[in-house]
Amino acid sequence: MKSRYKIVLFDLDGTLSNSAEGVKIGIAAALTQMNKPLPDLSDYSQYVGPPLLTTFQRLCGLSEDEAHEAMELYRADYEKRGKFENYLYDGMDSLIAALRNCGSLTAVATSKYEAFAHWVIDYIGLGGFFDAICGSTLDGRRKEKADIIRYACDTLGVEVSKDSVCLVGDTMFDAAGALSAGCDFVGVTYGFGRREQIIRAGGERLAGSVEELYRYLIEGGK
Repeated sequence: MKSRYKIVLFDLDGTLSNSAEGVKIGIAAALTQMNKPLPDLSDYSQYVGPPLLTTFQRLCGLSEDEAHEAMELYRADYEKRGKFENYLYDGMDSLIAALRNCGSLTAVATSKYEAFAHWVIDYIGLGGFFDAICGSTLDGRRKEKADIIRYACDTLGVEVSKDSVCLVGDTMFDAAGALSAGCDFVGVTYGFGRREQIIRAGGERLAGSVEELYRYLIEGGK
């Protein structure tokens, strides 16, 4: 078997880990502490995937200053409760191991705060499976998915291209970020994004399970 890409980047929430409940809890806790009304949080695709600052401004209606305050409250609650609401999708560890055995570099490219991403990866049992874990910064300088993709590739010393780099993600934000950064993309439909949104954002290949990812990522894979 042979990997199709030199680097395979993985989104975290909804791609590697089922984590939506922890994100929902953190958003609700932050808004409650600020005495702000809670929006409808039943649709995970609205807030699992985009940068947290964007979620607090667009979905929750906060000003930029309020959004930064909400982010701090969210992170405090996530540290206490939300980070434990993470569960590895079945078969993902085997897929990543197969990619590495085929010669690919593997990395995480997430809009989650980078320190939390490191903790989650260890918690779900994927410590040691990645050559880099790349996430957002506290000050918001690096938060968009395209910027994080470029940062991950810079970290690994590889130029972004559709032939050598692929992002695996579950939302329209992942698809749009891959298109903007100039890498290839495979969308997964078992996460929190919606199929039609991923397609509208430029996602052309979709996998409904971890097993289907083998077909896209590894030549001769199952």
